[in-house]
Amino acid sequence: MEKKNIDWANLGFGYIPTEKRFVANYTKGAWDNGVLTEDATVTMSECAGVLQYAQTVFEGLKAYTTEDGRVVTFRPDLNASRMADSARRLEMPVFPEDKFIEAVVATVKANMAYVPPYGSGATLYIRPYMFGINPVIGVKPADDYQFRIFCTPVGPYFKGGVKPLTIKISDFDRAAPNGTGNIKAGLNYAMSLHAIVTAHEEGYDENMYLDAATRTKVEETGGANFIFVTKDGKIVTPKSNSILPSITRRSLMHVAKEYLGLEVEEREVYKDELENFAEAGLCGTAAVISPVGKIVDHGKEICLPSGMTEMGPITKKLYDTLTGIQMGRIEAPEGWIKEIK
Repeated sequence: MEKKNIDWANLGFGYIPTEKRFVANYTKGAWDNGVLTEDATVTMSECAGVLQYAQTVFEGLKAYTTEDGRVVTFRPDLNASRMADSARRLEMPVFPEDKFIEAVVATVKANMAYVPPYGSGATLYIRPYMFGINPVIGVKPADDYQFRIFCTPVGPYFKGGVKPLTIKISDFDRAAPNGTGNIKAGLNYAMSLHAIVTAHEEGYDENMYLDAATRTKVEETGGANFIFVTKDGKIVTPKSNSILPSITRRSLMHVAKEYLGLEVEEREVYKDELENFAEAGLCGTAAVISPVGKIVDHGKEICLPSGMTEMGPITKKLYDTLTGIQMGRIEAPEGWIKEIK
């Protein structure tokens, strides 16, 4: 299929509507088969459950053109599973996981002209989401729901190379110990907006949220998990029931152990030990790993030995290996790559 006339190399990370999106509806206790449509609008009651009580969950994944010209997605089964967990927590009907993957494939196939070419630095971002759509005025779950997938071509997260971030330890709490921090609910991201705007106004790139109960342990940022490298080369990620289980983070831990032969550990990470790490990064779908160069704790600067000019050496190996797997340059573990045919 002939590609759209898009300046792929200069795409930003924003929304560009494509020709088709997938829509399925849940009514009378069952999902319909869903359809592909050209209509990018959503029509609902002014009293829809999502508008009144934020009953919505979402996912994010990408489609890539590999080195040998195939179009693939990365571990969509984990997105399907995580969305099912999110739906259960918000008393929403689960969209069947096999149907989720089928819908992702159908949506990408219908928009193949928007999948950026290999080597452009761009990808096709895929956004599945679901929300309560019928009128709800009392505080309760909706009865009817809509599941949708749209996609949009996006540029690389970094422009002009990787610049380590400066982040601050936030005074705000991202999630309660027994709250919704471990699911991908829209309400979690709404809660982080004031904190991130405040951080940007103060000259920081991102926030580091601590656990709400004791404010002594590292959790995550508003939209990414942390990954740390000790001075003896061990990979460490924070463990908490209120952290979103990042698919990228889980993949990086596997890559570190099985491909790079590094020791890995998921455990509670205390704020007081931050100055002992050699490297740090934020990991997620958008950039795989965003390196962290400096952490500021209420005026106290913790400067990572990896510095403020480039990724640390181990972080760079992790990044290069995982992106190599995604782009087909390195053989992937069984089941990680879903080809779109």
